Amino acid sequence: MTLADTQPQALDFECETGNYHTFCPISCVAWLYQKIEDSFFLVIGTKTCGYFLQNAMGVMIFAEPRYAMAELEEGDISAQLNDYEELKRLCDQIKRDRNPSVIVWIGTCTTEIIKMDLEGLAPRLEAEIDIPIVVARANGLDYAFTQGEDTVLAAMAHRCPDKAPTMEAEKKERNAIASLLNFGKKKEDVAIEESEYHDHPPLVLFGSLPDPVVTQLTLELKKQKIKVSGWLPAKRFTELPVIEEGYYVSGINPFLSRTATTLMRRRKCKLIGSPFPIGPDGTRAWVEKICSVFNIEPQGLDEREAQIWAGLEDYLQLVRGKSVFFMGDNLLEVSLARFLIRCGMTCPEIGIPYMDKRYQAAELALLEKTCHEMGVSLPKIVEKPDNYNQLQRIHDLGVDLVITGMAHANPLEARGINTKWSVEFTFAQIHGFGNARDILELVTRPLRRNNSLKDLGWDKLVKEEAKV
Repeated sequence: MTLADTQPQALDFECETGNYHTFCPISCVAWLYQKIEDSFFLVIGTKTCGYFLQNAMGVMIFAEPRYAMAELEEGDISAQLNDYEELKRLCDQIKRDRNPSVIVWIGTCTTEIIKMDLEGLAPRLEAEIDIPIVVARANGLDYAFTQGEDTVLAAMAHRCPDKAPTMEAEKKERNAIASLLNFGKKKEDVAIEESEYHDHPPLVLFGSLPDPVVTQLTLELKKQKIKVSGWLPAKRFTELPVIEEGYYVSGINPFLSRTATTLMRRRKCKLIGSPFPIGPDGTRAWVEKICSVFNIEPQGLDEREAQIWAGLEDYLQLVRGKSVFFMGDNLLEVSLARFLIRCGMTCPEIGIPYMDKRYQAAELALLEKTCHEMGVSLPKIVEKPDNYNQLQRIHDLGVDLVITGMAHANPLEARGINTKWSVEFTFAQIHGFGNARDILELVTRPLRRNNSLKDLGWDKLVKEEAKV
């Protein structure tokens, strides 16, 4: 009897109802204000929120960011001041100093507790200052770390235009991705390329990614003659993609379930339920699913994936046979675990703050398929894990690597357990075929460090200090 014969036939889900041991979701402004170049983010909260953004996100003092704090003082909290007048004063100052195309109000825990009617104030103020105001609730009471982006994109989905521009020039101006890809080409060449695309319904991708990764994924679909009509968010708020009823949409991150629901229910879009393009296996499955929805036969994916895996062999030798444990932080855990299992690792447990089984259904199915093909046991998936219980399980299992939030990394290292910060995967470029090496670079760093310590004879000293 083999290990594959004894493994469970279905994924095991548990919920321990622990706390969210993650960053506050207002941290999403750190990458969104850089992605949406004509935006300004106004975080409405207390001084604690401001300290968090300044310290935890490592904001450089010389690089003035396009976000600010609307600090709630004791007078505000006891309802002695006029919320509207104060917000109007701040937004007038933002318009005068920066003149953004959109101001995004980020609600925090305090605005939830004192019941600030941000959605009621925004339309009135928007009409006065003549700048769109988008309200996004990103409080840590309800959401985990990366779900802040989800609430912002869900709010922005309502602002996407629902009618395509009539003039060709306007259409090209709106489609920033097409302009980028066609830069330097003659109009005749562009027209020829346009005719090479398959005739399929419009496709919009949603999720905030660095521009190089956006270009990579857009080109991967272009190789299959699939045209990406736009991305949410776009580089500029004025270039948000047209979204009409019947458009197809696909998410590129596992934490965007609210955005997906908004696009389906409010904008009447059709969601392509696919695995997420993380790792060569996930990227291939993502492309294949989109192709299948449009009745297109994918081309060259076998060779493309095999080429990537061959280039990862030096890293794969380090991780094969090793075990990894996810404590749960950024909602990327299932996708990362699936990729690492395909790399030859085992994963006894995947902790995750929140699991939307409908939105991640295709990813979970690919995880299950990967485990069966690799002949390893299926991991247990624990939603809202209790960290105390997790520490006991980590100790009992004796895993080789724990991927965890920053709060638990040093205590685990002090006990001789290898760790990697999960937040690093949030900010790293991990999507697409070409970025699989970056994932393994992060995963293997603590393992390579240990190998270096062994070569220097310091590993025994480290173990002795851990016992003390």
